[in-house]
Amino acid sequence: DKEKLEIRKLDVPPSPEAVWDMIKYARNVIEEFRRAKHYKYILYHPFIAFLDFFTPPTELLEICELSLEKMGAIFEDSNVYMLHMMYQAMGVCLYMQDWEGALRYGQKIIKPYSKHYPAYSLNVASMWLKLGRLYMTLENRTAGAKALKRAIAIMEVAHGKDHPYISEIKQELEEH
Repeated sequence: DKEKLEIRKLDVPPSPEAVWDMIKYARNVIEEFRRAKHYKYILYHPFIAFLDFFTPPTELLEICELSLEKMGAIFEDSNVYMLHMMYQAMGVCLYMQDWEGALRYGQKIIKPYSKHYPAYSLNVASMWLKLGRLYMTLENRTAGAKALKRAIAIMEVAHGKDHPYISEIKQELEEH
């Protein structure tokens, strides 16, 4: 738990109250993000009647970035609250087809995931798979192949070497 809630090593450590306030802030912003992600705005327009749309992805990304900046003053990047918001930011970047942004967040996530999750966790495999595909999309075949192979290695233990999904990823790797 101490590793999952890691605090930055600062010259002047934050007070327990400041840490607790940041934990409350993190929980609130995560809930705010969830609501915003699923919130449907309905506006009345005199000529069009009703317009409805979801929170724009750029606003969702802004929520992530602002909260990461604020939490980052006290929390390490490996803190679960930071990781949660980085994962959400990565998802928004993927949705917006911002491959470089998604890759930046994924690169920050993978090391703490590998530390927090068990050795053969499918969460870690899934992150390696995403990173591999992002690298391939960005034409970094060497890094992409390495990441996909790491995903396969975990999945072979978790699912067995003959699982159809592993065969699909191996075929994907051969095609690049």
